[in-house]
Formats: sequence, C-alpha cells, structure tokens
Amino acid sequence: MVIVVGYVPKPEGRAALDRGIAEAKLRGGRLVVLNASRGDALVDAGYAGVQEIELVKSRLADSGVDHELRQLVRGHEPADEVVDLAAELGAELVVIGMRHRSAVGKFLLGSTAQRILMDAPCPVLTVKSG
Repeated sequence: MVIVVGYVPKPEGRAALDRGIAEAKLRGGRLVVLNASRGDALVDAGYAGVQEIELVKSRLADSGVDHELRQLVRGHEPADEVVDLAAELGAELVVIGMRHRSAVGKFLLGSTAQRILMDAPCPVLTVKSG
C-alpha cells in the first residue's frame, strides 16, 4: 500500500505529514511525501527550503515507516503533481492539509486542495492543523 502526502512548509503541511505517518503505521504502508512548485520556487511559499526539507527527512527517519521524499520543480501545478504521483504509484490514499479561506479567496486563487479532492484516483484524507 502506498500513501501520498502533499506537503507544504506550513502548519497544514506538517499536519498532513503527521497524519500520513500515522496512516502508514496503521496500514503498514509506504509513505511518499511530495513537495512541488511550478518553478517559481524562490517566491513560492509552498516550496520547502533546505532547512524545512531537513526537518521533514528527520521526522520521516524518526517515524520508522518505509518512506520516500520527492521535491519537484517541473512547471506543473502542485495539485497536478500530487494527482499524477498518486496515479503513477497506484496510491490507496492521498493525505493533504487544509486551511480556512474565504469564498473570495477561493474564487480568486483557486484551490489546490479542491483540485486534488476532485481529481485524485483514490480517496483523499484532509486534515486541519492545530
């Protein structure tokens, strides 16, 4: 079993990582953590820097679960990267973090989480931080 976590360096991303680890332990599965950017990584708040990636690696190593960490910059939307990876790996679950946004914010910026929820080839577990 493969579980994909869409990771962003924010509280909701850390909550998704923690839940992904818990699900991998519960299900005896392999965890694949993905952090992606379209290519504007220097200004993309969703792209994890070196220090953040080291923290994720440490958390994964301490968890004891079979895992892999991928960081992609290929010009694709992060939602597409998560959905494509889940399909490629035959994932049985995708875990993502959510944050509250106003209706106007959703309209103007779109919703990465909504796109993953609608397009993922498997169930999607959403978690809130805090």
